[in-house]
Parts: sequence; structure tokens; C-alpha cells
Amino acid sequence: MRSLEDKFGRFAIKNLSLILIACYGVGYLLQLVAPNFIEYLTLNPYEIIHSFQIWRVFTWILIPPGQFSFLTLLMLYFYYSLGTSLEMVWGTYRYNVYLLSGFLFTIVGAFITYGVYYFFLGAVGSVVIGPIIGACVSTYYVNMSIFLAYAATFPNSQVYIFFILPVKVKVLGIIYAALLVYQFVNYFVSGTYVVCMIIFVSLLNFGIFFLTQRKKLTNRSGSYSRMNYQYRKPQGTTSNNGNSNQSVKRTNTITRHKCAICGRTDVSNPELSFRFCSKCNGNYEYCEAHLFTHKHVE
Repeated sequence: MRSLEDKFGRFAIKNLSLILIACYGVGYLLQLVAPNFIEYLTLNPYEIIHSFQIWRVFTWILIPPGQFSFLTLLMLYFYYSLGTSLEMVWGTYRYNVYLLSGFLFTIVGAFITYGVYYFFLGAVGSVVIGPIIGACVSTYYVNMSIFLAYAATFPNSQVYIFFILPVKVKVLGIIYAALLVYQFVNYFVSGTYVVCMIIFVSLLNFGIFFLTQRKKLTNRSGSYSRMNYQYRKPQGTTSNNGNSNQSVKRTNTITRHKCAICGRTDVSNPELSFRFCSKCNGNYEYCEAHLFTHKHVE
């Protein structure tokens, strides 16, 4: 990953989460003004292969996961915040690879599913299964992978349910993971194998990334050991020439994290999360209160 980032990192797309939300905006607009047109945007393998409607490989990303409502605005802002945080800590290139691989695996999984049904049902069955795959494929589970990645990277961060109840992200991550397992088993038992495949391939990026890149991503999110020096003004200390001066006493208090703004550490405030900022020039670490509010070091 490091060598690939050195070669292709300059091609990484910044603010990819914002672009994804903009695509959702186009999709919601189409739902309002031309709902029947949405069908021509779905990832239908049959139409792509037999009618050469290649645009479907890309336009399915425009289809939003659900109908528009006020709650939708909150969820879009929530996922935008998660994606921005991951991009800031992981770096733009790694976040691009994570998110785009989720889309790529979904596309590949759709065609594999189509091929399996074509093999067992023949050409007639493929005509039927194509629109079904197109209707089932969406970015919903890719969004879920973003949340799972955030929960794994910032497990001790807190979110407020209904803006009141504080809950740690790792707790929500466990609940979401259990929900996904339940959905997978439920669809599998009911014989809805298309959705099972979509769930599996959409979350494959999360499994691969955190099996192969977990240590590197953890390092980027702040797992660096650091010596914390405390300076005190000693009382009654004199120099060799008899003049009183200030000498510095260093204590060997070892901490893993320290905020560059407020000076709080994982020892003084173990409830806080500390992260390094990828946009600052140097290794500057901040607590969760100053990670997004500090002025970047040029």
C-alpha cells in the first residue's frame, strides 16, 4: 500500500464523501422529477451485456439508499462527518482505495451473481434475474462499511443519540455488525441469495482492509508512543556561582498520547481519543476536542 501510494497518491480524489453525497442529491432530484428514469440507472447486468448500456456500471451510484426525508439530511451529514474524519486520519489515498474498492466489489459481485443464475437457469432465467439484481444493488451497505471503519478506527469516540444520549461508537459498531449478520442469515434462510451476495461483497472492503492494513491505520490514527516531559520551577535552587536560577526537572512519566493544543494525555484523561492530523506538517497529535478545530501547521 505504501509503494502504491507513492506512485498513485497524487491521483487520489479529495473530499470523496462530499462527491458521493452530491451524487445522492442528483438521485433524490431524479426521484422527484423523473422516478421512472431511475430504472435506466440501475446496475442491471443483463442490460449491460446484451444492450451495451455501459453507463449502468457507474450510474447506480446515483441511486440513493431510500426515500428522501428530514432524517435523510441528518444521515447524510453523519456519513459525511465519518468519511471526512477517516480521510483526515488515514490520508486521501487510503480512504479512496477503501471506498472505491467497496464500489468495485459490489459491481463484480453483481456480475458473479448474474453468471451463477445464468449457469443454473439459462438465458431465460437471466432475463428475470437481471432487473432483480439491479433493484437490490445500492450504496447502502457501502455506507455501512464506512461506519464500521470509523468504529474500528475511533472506538472510544462518542455520538449522541437524539442529541442527548452519549454512546461510544464501538458499541454502535457492534450493534450494526450484529444487524448485518442477522440480515444476511435472514435473507439466506428465505432464499434471497442475491441480497446475501450484495451484503457480502459490499462489506468485503472492510474485511480486507482491516485484515491487511489494521496496524498501519492504527498508527495513522494515533498509536504512537511518546515521552511526556513535565517542567517545574524548583524551590531554592542555586547555581554554582551562588545566583538563584531556574532549573528544569524532567519526570519520566510515559504516555502514549498528548494533545498539542491543551496538553491533555491518555494518562490525565483516559476517556479521550487522540489522533494525529494528516494535514499538519509534522507529527502533531490532538485530542478529540481539538482534532477538527485546530489551525493546521504549515
